[in-house]
Amino acid sequence: MSRLVRVLLIVVVAFVVLVVIALAAVPYIVDTPRIQSLVASTATQALGRPVKFAAVSVSVLPLPGVVLKDLEVAEDPVFGKDAFLKLREATVRLKLWPLLAGRVELGDFILDKPTISLVQAPDGRLNISTLGGHAQDGAPSTRPRSGGGGGGAVGGAALLGSRVKIEDGVVLYEARGKAAPARYRVEGLELTLTGGGTGLAFTGKGRLEPGALEVKIGDGLVSVNGARSLTEAPIRGKITLGGKNVGALAAVAMGPEPALAGGLNGQLTLSGTIGKPKAAGDLELTGFAVSQTIAQCPEPKRRTLSLGPVKTSIAWEEPRLTARPVTTSLGGGSVTTNVAATVEHGVRAELADIAVKGVPVEKVLVDYLCQGYAVTGPLDLTGNASARTSDLWNTLNGNGQLKIGPGKIVGAQALALLGSVVKLGGAVSSALGGELPKGFSASGVEYDSITGTYTITNGVVSTRDLKLASRTLNATVAGTYGLGNGAMNMDVTLVSGSAQLQAKVTGSASSPSIRVNPEASLRNVDPAKVEKGLRDLLKKFR
Repeated sequence: MSRLVRVLLIVVVAFVVLVVIALAAVPYIVDTPRIQSLVASTATQALGRPVKFAAVSVSVLPLPGVVLKDLEVAEDPVFGKDAFLKLREATVRLKLWPLLAGRVELGDFILDKPTISLVQAPDGRLNISTLGGHAQDGAPSTRPRSGGGGGGAVGGAALLGSRVKIEDGVVLYEARGKAAPARYRVEGLELTLTGGGTGLAFTGKGRLEPGALEVKIGDGLVSVNGARSLTEAPIRGKITLGGKNVGALAAVAMGPEPALAGGLNGQLTLSGTIGKPKAAGDLELTGFAVSQTIAQCPEPKRRTLSLGPVKTSIAWEEPRLTARPVTTSLGGGSVTTNVAATVEHGVRAELADIAVKGVPVEKVLVDYLCQGYAVTGPLDLTGNASARTSDLWNTLNGNGQLKIGPGKIVGAQALALLGSVVKLGGAVSSALGGELPKGFSASGVEYDSITGTYTITNGVVSTRDLKLASRTLNATVAGTYGLGNGAMNMDVTLVSGSAQLQAKVTGSASSPSIRVNPEASLRNVDPAKVEKGLRDLLKKFR
């Protein structure tokens, strides 16, 4: 037994001595000019773009390798002049067993702190679409090869080594269009690509900015067998998302107002191709809130509407995002809808099958929007809507039906309008025995219900059957109201007991013009009372 141990120890020592000798001999075995030429030509051929670096050195520990200084991969000139990839240092590992035999074979390719620029042209093409093409006359290819482009990329990965690792990388993404370009970046990128067969397996993680959204990718695979170009290569994987506040990320896509806030968690399945990826899965927003500066509000003018957890199942295929269903809560009530958003030259959102149940409407109209025509009470609503987020009030379209109440009319402009209608019809109400209300309390007018149907066309709301019912007063409204400019053109009918008063309301919400219809109001009234009422009215203007 001791002899066997002694033999094993001799073998181990001999092996260690052999490895030490091999490592010590690496600088002499490795022909750095030849390695430099091999790496540069292999990478250029694989990527279809010139690859250059300033210098090459050989390292022995912790593992033998070749260090490339100031490495740079050129950009396709169609997309710009800046480099597609650049970094100060890259390491090409050398396989140990071939070294012991006096041969040089490349192993893992490690990129330390690289900066990668991804550019999407207005027509949707990505700058990576020409990777894998043949460089001609020292210039990058400006279009994909007719076939086999993806295979070139995988072949290059195999030639460069069994794995490509990115450590602490940065990816800059720019989507160019007619409007200002959308820019995002991924920081702290850790990515491992493993070539084999007809595909590239990958795993990684990074942080999407702005918004500090943590992204992890697992079980990733790019299959390039038969793909005409790299962007047409099928891709699959699993994505995990997590962020404490994605408001800054939403602002890039939707603009600064209204501002969104909330934590995001999700699990998505990645599919499609590199050029047109798809994703589907479940998302949840916690602490979700919408904030906006509302000019008509008293201080503080910046108001926030806070919602309960928002849950949905999404499907993304550029440029369209669908979320079915979206569920949340507000003030003890529930909100459910299906959302479809097109993210192209701004965001256009469509909300279908809207179902609002028991939501205290004052949370929106009074506390958030400070509407002059605000009411209170639980809201039930069904309908649909669509709008561009950049110009919500002027692009809003939809229709639906609603019921509110019991509650109060509390908006100052609504109370003033009703008071003015009755005041201007004072002579008529006097002729009718003073049955119409004389005034309205500053705390609001109570009602049992408000019901009606509506249609919205480019921010203008129209209705024919909006009805308010209370114990002392019933009102009917038919006409239009502009959400953006407050323009009104409405017929208002007030009924109290047997008394009826009709008026035409035009102008703006802040400065309405009211015209009472005396003929309709005096119908079925004693002519003697009418004559006395008119005489009394004339006396007031003498």
